Amino acid sequence: MEQSTQHRFVIRQLSELIAVVRMAPQDEVPAWASTGPLSAVVRTPEELTIVCNQTVVPGNLKSELDWVAFKLEGPLPFSMTGVLASVLGPLASGSIPVFVVSTFDTDYILVKADLAQRAREIFAAEGHKIS
Repeated sequence: MEQSTQHRFVIRQLSELIAVVRMAPQDEVPAWASTGPLSAVVRTPEELTIVCNQTVVPGNLKSELDWVAFKLEGPLPFSMTGVLASVLGPLASGSIPVFVVSTFDTDYILVKADLAQRAREIFAAEGHKIS
């Protein structure tokens, strides 16, 4: 069945570059993990993943650098369906890989810095407002 609701969002680009860091599952969460406009910590039996300002990440850790975060201005109700599909589908069609972080109120779409302008163009073409 085809998606009947196409959502339009206000999307705000955060100013700082973001890192996605992989650590061992038993590692302590370092103090630097909570820096910047976006930070997230996810622990599974296989890994500890940290999303934070890239300027504080020690160089000896396995990490993906140079991500730009786009925030869907919320809050978005849990009952709203198709939120990520409205944003990620067009990015996928544009061959833009993403990393997504969700919070209680909203979602953050991370794209590599060299693709951020193209992502902004795609968002605008889909009717989203970029701020």
